[in-house]
Amino acid sequence: MTAMLIDGKAHAGALRARVAAVVAGLREAHDLMPGLAVVLVGEDPASEVYVRSKGRQTREAGMASFEHRLPGSASQDEVLALVEALNQDPDVHGILVQLPLPLQIRADLVINAIAPEKDVDGFHISNVGRLGTGQRAMVPCTPLGCLMLLRAHHGMLEGMDAVVVGRSNIVGKPMAHLLLGENCTVTIAHSRSRDLRAICKRADILIAAVGRPAMIEGDWIKPGATVIDVGINRVPAPELGADKTRLVGDVDFGSVLPVAGAITPVPGGVGPMTIACLLANTVTAACRALALPEPDGLGL
Repeated sequence: MTAMLIDGKAHAGALRARVAAVVAGLREAHDLMPGLAVVLVGEDPASEVYVRSKGRQTREAGMASFEHRLPGSASQDEVLALVEALNQDPDVHGILVQLPLPLQIRADLVINAIAPEKDVDGFHISNVGRLGTGQRAMVPCTPLGCLMLLRAHHGMLEGMDAVVVGRSNIVGKPMAHLLLGENCTVTIAHSRSRDLRAICKRADILIAAVGRPAMIEGDWIKPGATVIDVGINRVPAPELGADKTRLVGDVDFGSVLPVAGAITPVPGGVGPMTIACLLANTVTAACRALALPEPDGLGL
């Protein structure tokens, strides 16, 4: 047997199409154009690529895209002042501060300066607390994308045994909360877990989010399990030429493929869903700002 590939590109394309249709309806019925502001501090090459991609996809969905760039030498006060200006801007419904930030800037202070209702990354402490207590919140984009892929593949997740490998505030912890909301039995495992292989082996759903290339191998997987690989790791690829690299996940794809029932590839799995969910969160934030009904199919 070979696992079914969960095509994140296709799912993300369908979600972006739904976003574009909702945006067109909002513009026609309410003269509302959802707006996403992205703040980039410094010139990190990977961040530059992400920001360009986010801007392009925002515009393609018919939304307003605002890009604000500050030099790497910018002070924390300068970044906070920009965030506050965006909080007050009625044309901006979603604010994303691209991470990582330069060392002189505290990311937690900047994130928590964003108005919670515009925090489309879902990182503000208010949204974290709301998600953790089952209240309406802005949900972090990558875990939301993972949940959408799981729902599309399985339908109901109730009663399934889910293991999340990784306990980050960005993916691991919110992913666990979302799975609890689906009535899964959830375990969070990490580097200090005893017998990590045995913990993973019992999972019907395994979420890998540790940032270690090919760590999870085929003999860690329960036959037929669904494996969602969140990892994006760049590793040397001498077979492609000197100094060449390639992207791999946290899962050893080759050894897991014959064992799992379904798996997300890297690239082309979870990654495309993250930006699509960012657009969806921005539309949701715009609807909430005007007390309009939240559109179906764009979130929880």
